Amino acid sequence: MSVSCPTLFSPLRIGPMTVKNRIISTGHDTCLPHDGLVSDELIAYHAARARGGAGLIVVQVAGVHETARYTSHILMATDDECIPGLRKLADAVHAEGCKMLVQLFHPGREIMEGSDGTTTVAYAPSNSPSERFRTIPRAISVEMIGEIIDGYRAGAARVRAAGADGVEIVASHGYLPAQFLNPSVNRREDEYGGSDANRRRFLSEAIAAAREGGGEGFVVGMRISGDERDPRGLTESATLEAITALEPALDYVSVVAGSSASLGASIHIVPPMFETPGYVAPFAAQVKERVSMPVFVTGRINQPQIAEQILSSGAADMCGMTRALICDPAMPAKAEAGKLDDIRACIGCNQACIGHFHKGVPISCIQYPETGRELTFGSLTPAETPRRVLVIGGGPGGMKAASVAAARGHNVTLVEAEAHLGGQARLAQLLPGRAEFGGIITNLTREMELAGVEVKLKTLADAALVDALDPDVVLMATGAQPHWPHGVEAEEGAHVTDAWAVLRNEVNPGGSVVIADWRSDWVGLGLAEKLSAAGCRVRLAVTGPHAGELIQSYVRDSMIARLHRLGVEILPYARLFGADADTVYFQHTVSGEALLMEDVDTLVLAQANAPNDALAETLGGRPLHLIGDCLAPRTAEEAVLDGLKAAAAV
Repeated sequence: MSVSCPTLFSPLRIGPMTVKNRIISTGHDTCLPHDGLVSDELIAYHAARARGGAGLIVVQVAGVHETARYTSHILMATDDECIPGLRKLADAVHAEGCKMLVQLFHPGREIMEGSDGTTTVAYAPSNSPSERFRTIPRAISVEMIGEIIDGYRAGAARVRAAGADGVEIVASHGYLPAQFLNPSVNRREDEYGGSDANRRRFLSEAIAAAREGGGEGFVVGMRISGDERDPRGLTESATLEAITALEPALDYVSVVAGSSASLGASIHIVPPMFETPGYVAPFAAQVKERVSMPVFVTGRINQPQIAEQILSSGAADMCGMTRALICDPAMPAKAEAGKLDDIRACIGCNQACIGHFHKGVPISCIQYPETGRELTFGSLTPAETPRRVLVIGGGPGGMKAASVAAARGHNVTLVEAEAHLGGQARLAQLLPGRAEFGGIITNLTREMELAGVEVKLKTLADAALVDALDPDVVLMATGAQPHWPHGVEAEEGAHVTDAWAVLRNEVNPGGSVVIADWRSDWVGLGLAEKLSAAGCRVRLAVTGPHAGELIQSYVRDSMIARLHRLGVEILPYARLFGADADTVYFQHTVSGEALLMEDVDTLVLAQANAPNDALAETLGGRPLHLIGDCLAPRTAEEAVLDGLKAAAAV
């Protein structure tokens, strides 16, 4: 047992089931299922987390009715065809000593997409529109309610037949059961509405049906949002009353925050790094005071020490650590062995996990791109012949390439021109609320140490150095520099600088700043917050239709909320044209008309980057792989993935 986290690694009885520790991979969409069924990729994904020591895996939502298809990537439990795949998944998870539950689900009005590009008919307790997805649902008939309840019963029976340990009823995040509980959504006047008891009827019947379908020795739990964080959503007091009333029918309750129904509330579905780690624990503690069943809690619990603190305080009985496991599947085993410094900690960037899901592609992790690619990169083969590998550049891409190549048995040297590792990640961590992004540097540095990489800082790589080291292979990750756009006229007297110079505090921006944000990512948003918080008047002009267009929506919306509170002005559809001493000129990207911003002290460029690739031409015929921005300027995610692929190919 881990000395550092004794409670976290103690067993827990949950109804008829005992789990070996208190770490849960909570239910989350992965985009790994195929045609509504478990795939080999999904099995490999969950098996990796089970092998890494998780105590309980809750498999992503499985629809209980044909109207539950809220994305094209959902699992379905409406047909016996689901049983063989779920059985293979349960066997793989159980083989590692881990327990497995499956979520039973209906989204109600929260429909994200149709299967053929048309708008799907959504159903809800009443025809109450959903603000986020702009659906206007049809009120569910009593007959359809019966069908859906039967779906919970049949779904649980299929999960039981597959050998899983139980099911979790999804009543969280504003989905159908929560819609029935919510008087602002449920305006029915029949037996399913009008009073608290009637509004609980749907959820009570769903739980009872799942219990009947699963039979004896089968776990039935519930996931529910304590505070939906929406003006028209469920509050903590209402949720507490519902949990207390439903407790006799449940084996556990899993509490979260937020709702899918609005942009502000949806941030809490997968809270970004701006939220305090473990911030839902106080509500879990309130639930613990009211019930005797086990209470699970989820919400930015990204380190075992945080989970231990929550558990040892008595606030909860288990901790959902989903993104921590996406980032490091072996986190539980490392923590139990006391190797806390070896854990690759999640930084809450949301870029490749929920960000990939929202793009409809398999989830991954910017720090650990092996996630979601387990069948390709999950177990890299040792090198047949160790080679001398030179990695040029100590940003995330270079560090990943070096650690993987060394772990495969190569003799690896990394050279970095600066005095510190990290590349552009060192700048990213300087933006407001993004200090945690610097964790990618800490994590990859530790991976290189464990793999035995030789690191040479303050070493500028040139052709002479490469000749002197005489490597068999060169992996070049020399990054990029800020790009000053061609054709943009800056007259004499115009004060123009770039984002990097501002972050390094190399310039005095004055009292009135315009940021020309071609990228439409977190750089422009972060600069706007930094300068506005320092007292500047800030106007953010973005080339795209809205600020933060390219970043994950929960991160974007969190940042835009912060800018709104600071009074930052945002101008969309603005292409930079030129600047003079006190005016910046833009062109509307659609109409072509001129846009002027006057009384400007400084124009800050948040434009594209230009690759630092000149060294490649001097290396002769040596085997060479370009990685990250020196290949093509993109993000840390692509740089790290490039590094993995290059190192796997050596």
